[in-house]
Amino acid sequence: MTATATLSATIVRADYSNADHAAAIVKMLRVYAMDPMGGGEDLSPQVQADLVPGLAATPAASSILAYVGDEVAGLANLMTTFSTFGAKPLINIHDIVVAKDHRGAGVGRALFAEIETIAHEAGACKVTLEVLEGNAPAKALYASLGYGDYLLDPEMGKALFWQKRL
Repeated sequence: MTATATLSATIVRADYSNADHAAAIVKMLRVYAMDPMGGGEDLSPQVQADLVPGLAATPAASSILAYVGDEVAGLANLMTTFSTFGAKPLINIHDIVVAKDHRGAGVGRALFAEIETIAHEAGACKVTLEVLEGNAPAKALYASLGYGDYLLDPEMGKALFWQKRL
C-alpha cells in the first residue's frame, strides 16, 4: 500500500482484498451515482455487491482513495489500457468523485497528483477522462491541471464519447 499525505488528504492506493478499502470504494461510488453528475440514482444492491470483486478480477483496474482524517473523502477508479498512436500505456480515469463536504479543499488535486504518479510509473503517454458539459467545477479543475478537449484536426472537431447500453 502506497500512501501520500497532502495538506488536505491522505491518498491511498486501494487494496481490493482490504475490507475497509472495499467498503470505502462502494461508499464513494454510491456518493457519485447519487449525485446529479453521476445520474442521481443509487447503485443497485447487486452492483454494490459485485463492484469490488469485479474490479479485483479486472487486471487493468486500480483505485485510489482519499481520506481526510479517518473519513473517506474521494475515489478515483482507473483503467490502464493501450494507446495505439503512442504505442504506450494510457490511464483512463473511469470514475472520480470527491464527497460534497470536501469539495474545494484540494482533495481532487491530491487524487490527480497520485493519478499522474501512477501514469508516470506505468510509462503512460497520457491520462484520459470524461466530463459532463454542465459540470463547470470539474471542468475548471481539470483545465487548471492541463486537461482539455481531445482534438486531432480542428476541421474535424472534438472527439465525442458515445455509448450503447447492452
